[in-house]
Amino acid sequence: MVRNLKIIGAPSDLGQGRRGVDMGASAIRYAGLKEKLEALGYDVEDLGNVPVPMSEMLRLKDEKLKYLDEVKTVCQSLHDVVSNVVKEGHTPIILGGDHSISIGSVAGIASAQPSFGVIWFDAHGDMNTDKTTPSGNIHGMPLAASLGYGHPDLVNLAGFAPKVKASNVVLVGIRDIDEGEAELIKASGIKAYTMAEIDRMGMARVMEEAIAIASEGTAGIHLSLDLDALDPMYAPGVGTPVNGGVTYREGHLAMELLAASGKLLSVDVVEVNPILDHQNRTGKMAVELVESLFGKTVL
Repeated sequence: MVRNLKIIGAPSDLGQGRRGVDMGASAIRYAGLKEKLEALGYDVEDLGNVPVPMSEMLRLKDEKLKYLDEVKTVCQSLHDVVSNVVKEGHTPIILGGDHSISIGSVAGIASAQPSFGVIWFDAHGDMNTDKTTPSGNIHGMPLAASLGYGHPDLVNLAGFAPKVKASNVVLVGIRDIDEGEAELIKASGIKAYTMAEIDRMGMARVMEEAIAIASEGTAGIHLSLDLDALDPMYAPGVGTPVNGGVTYREGHLAMELLAASGKLLSVDVVEVNPILDHQNRTGKMAVELVESLFGKTVL
């Protein structure tokens, strides 16, 4: 990981049912992301934010696909920036915003580097479609869309689908799955590690297997890091917290193992909601995890 790092903000809350996650990118920046990565020896440039409209200015057209047109526009803009960064040989660090922005980040990687795998670090499967969603919130659909399932406007973002092969996709940390998406997870062929499997196997073995799956026959790995993968005692500032999550040390170990693999191509960090947080604990946690992801160790 010797490439320059480029920070890209995507401060969207259009895919989420609770306001505040649009301030997540600012919270992570405020916690010192750029400065701490520079202290590790990287050349870091913050490219600012892609434009995102305010939901108060918009009219909700479809309860099953809330703010579809606007989410698509945001994700297309993010795709354009991310794909250019990767084509220039740099590593994008994308700051959400809710998890719907990953439709754009994964598409951007795919446009620039078609051969890649994905590790989806999350309490949720994000494998709903407009047919299965209980809420209509698109932040529950990005992995499905990236794999080619769901509404054509999401699936075909940037003009092609799927964005990644199911055989190179791994879910880690899931513990809150809707019935319809559970069926799609099983049918899709992706590998999924529940918290029960992490408890039984240990995070080290889970990540070793996940890295092997995501990197087999690929140029590297995109990490989609949802802070609700962690237990709420460590990351309280998220919109959809679920008890029984990844511990502080398990989270860092996962990042450390991915860093040591040398396979990381890109990362998006999503679902930090400062309104629900305590003294920016979750924003700081996000920065600490990214530091470990880019090589920070005790010795």
